This record gives sequence, structure tokens and C-alpha cells, in this order.
Amino acid sequence: MLYQLYEIQRSMVEPFADFAQAASKLYSNPRSMLSQGPMSQRMAAGFDLVYRLGKDYEKPEFDLRSVDVGGVDVTIRERVEVSKPFCELRRFKRFSDDPKTLETMLSQPVVLIVAPLSGHYATLLRDTVQSMLGGHKVYITDWKNARLVPLSEGEFHLDDYVNYVQEFIRYLQGKYGQCHVISVCQPTVPVLAAVSLMASRGETPPLSMTMMGGPIDARRSPTAVNNLAQNRSFEWFENNVIYRVPDSYPGAGRRVYPGFLQYSGFVAMNPDRHAKSHYDYFKDLIKGDGASAEHHRKFYDEYNAVLDMDADYYLETIATVFQDYKLVKGSWEVRSPEGQLERVRPQDIKGSALLTVEGELDDISGSGQTRAAHELCSGIAADQRQHLEVQGAGHYGIFSGRRWREIVYPQVRDFILAHQPPCATEASAAGHASSLSSSTTITEAPVPSRRIKAA
Repeated sequence: MLYQLYEIQRSMVEPFADFAQAASKLYSNPRSMLSQGPMSQRMAAGFDLVYRLGKDYEKPEFDLRSVDVGGVDVTIRERVEVSKPFCELRRFKRFSDDPKTLETMLSQPVVLIVAPLSGHYATLLRDTVQSMLGGHKVYITDWKNARLVPLSEGEFHLDDYVNYVQEFIRYLQGKYGQCHVISVCQPTVPVLAAVSLMASRGETPPLSMTMMGGPIDARRSPTAVNNLAQNRSFEWFENNVIYRVPDSYPGAGRRVYPGFLQYSGFVAMNPDRHAKSHYDYFKDLIKGDGASAEHHRKFYDEYNAVLDMDADYYLETIATVFQDYKLVKGSWEVRSPEGQLERVRPQDIKGSALLTVEGELDDISGSGQTRAAHELCSGIAADQRQHLEVQGAGHYGIFSGRRWREIVYPQVRDFILAHQPPCATEASAAGHASSLSSSTTITEAPVPSRRIKAA
């Protein structure tokens, strides 16, 4: 019933949001009589803020049209390589008519970025993708909004997530012979499970795994997210946050954790920060600071766009990761597409290198939660493991923004190159020779879970 009430409320607010948008334009358009008054700019800013607070935010586009590869501007085209009921494997294919650039791109590593299915769309990793495209063939998991998936497609469980990841890894291995995997936040757990199961079966694992800001061991440095999951029972979540999709959507009748409830939880974690951000936006509009205002719009266009998650997947994640800690306790069993239960054994992984990344100020996945992967992956040799802690970075700072681009990405890039077969890196290695020669992460003999601090 709550979902239906939300839809009614949204329908009622929509006309007022449209009116606020029109009023803002009337007060800001220099050809309008309303723009001539002493309070015009303030009125325009106020109506614009009202519009943005009341508008409906749809799924954003990646909007990545080109990238620099070795000083050459390369065109990018998105396309779906594999389509599953709840996810698409999306490729960012690069095109160039420069022979040398083509040779370089062909030799670059293949990277599967596993995006979070935790409320926001995969476009939250736009900055991650954009950086990676300069030196890698990039694929990403683009998760679908569960309210748009018809009931005829069946349910979606945490086991299905793990199986999807395995299928995508096998697809890339079949196409290129090998690949690297990067997981950001929530998917660090199912990705580690997927690679573990592949290793236990004797399949070829990815060349490397980069795990960033994820709850591998949610018992360590618990955050507000962890505390909520720990302090509420499984039944509480099932009875209080799970609702059925209204009839107006293709997924009508599907049990989901609605996006609007997730968004309320996001904002409730830092209400003062969001209130200040909106007030600063209002002041920037009055001052005519277009750059700051546009930065605010871009952030909240992404932050406010949320998706529904299938109830089974969400509840099983709560129980497995945040309440029973099945991964770290060694009790997690995943059901394969054939219906067979398989025990997740990270200690069986031997052919993959492991890099973990944490932000010093991460309030989503606390300090040590991601680093715990090193203890679980005891079969990976000491010189194949690295840990990076980014000082001054919060959760989003390790995969987006200046710290990502200047600190984290160079480390990730060099780590991947260091574990790429030499025959496949000759051309790309030349372009990164200077960074590799100065990188302590790659050239020095590492130790298990070595901690690298970066300012």
C-alpha cells in the first residue's frame, strides 16, 4: 500500500514541479518582464530549487562519447553484449582510424567492472568507466530496475547475482582468453564468491580482482549501514521495507525493496550535509556561479536516481552479508543454475592477483571490511596481493572524483598491467612505462595485505 501512496503523492507533486520549472525560466529569461525586478534572480533560484526537489529522476545515461588514448581522441559507442532478465553486460567499444592507436587498444587489458546493485544505477560509476577507458577494454554490469522486470521472468536471488558474474567472466574469457575484474562496494562479496566457485571447480579465474570499498567482513568497523542490519531482525526487513510494484509498471506485483525507501535511507544518513548542499546550490544560483550549480545538478541527477531491488535478492544479502556473515565464517553455499549447492571457498583461489582499496573516511564500508579479503584468499601468493588505503577519501572518493583519478586509478591501472600476460601488454606497456618505473606498488616486492597510504 505504501508504494501506491507514494505513486499518488508523486503524481500530485509533478504538476507543481513543472510549474516551478516554468516560473524559474520566466524569472531568469532576460526577455521576460519578470526578470527585471530586484528580486528576480532570487525568485528564479528559489523556483529552480523547488523544481529539483520535486522532479522525478529517471535513469541517467553514461554519456561517454570519446576518450583520449595515447593523445588520440577515440570515439566510444555503447552496446549490450549479453542481456539477462535482471542485468545487461554493457560494452564501451572504442573506434579509431589511426593504425597505431588501434594496435594499442587491441593489446590493452580487458576489464569487467561489476557495478553495485544497492539502490543506484551503474552510471554512478561513470567516472570509473571514463578513467578506465583510456587504457582498457571496458565492460560493466548494468543492473535493471526490478519494477520494470515482468513477473514472468521469475525471481532474482543472491545466488543468481553470483551466477551472472560467473557467466560474464566466462563470456569475456571465451572472447579474449582472459580478463580482469573490478568490483565496487556491494558486489565485492558476490564477485569473491563467483571467483571462489570457479576456482573450486578448476575453472580459470580472472587474472586479477580489484575490490573497492565493500563489506567483505561487515563485523569490522561497523558503520550506520551495518548497525541497521545488525539491530533489526530479518523479519523486520521483510515486514517493513518490502512492497509490491503497482499496476502501472511492467513488473506489477513483484515484491521489491522500493527505490524511494532506499533514497530516504541515503539522505537520512547525512541530512545536514544534503540540506547544506541544497542551500549552497540556491546561493550559487543567486551569485551566478554556473560551474558550481552545474556540479550540484550533475551529482544529484545521479544521486536521486534510484531503482527497485528484487525482494529475494535484497533480503538474502541482508542475511548473508550483514547478519550471518556466511562468507567470512565459511558457511555460504550458492545454488548453481543446475540446482547444485556449492560451498564458497575463497582459499581455493590461486591464479588471481588481489588488490583491495579502502577510503580512510568511508562511512558505508568501514575500515578493514574490504581488506579482510586477503585473509580469506590465503591461497593467493604474497607477491600477488596489495592493499591501498586512500587518506581523506570517503566512500565515493575511491571510485569517483579527484582522488579516484589522481590516486586510486593509477594504482589500479598499474596493478592490472603488472598481472597482464607480457605478450598482450607490449604496446600498452610503452604508454605507461614512466608510471610503472616509478610505482612502488608494482615494482617493489609486496607482502600480504600490504597497506599503501596515499594523501
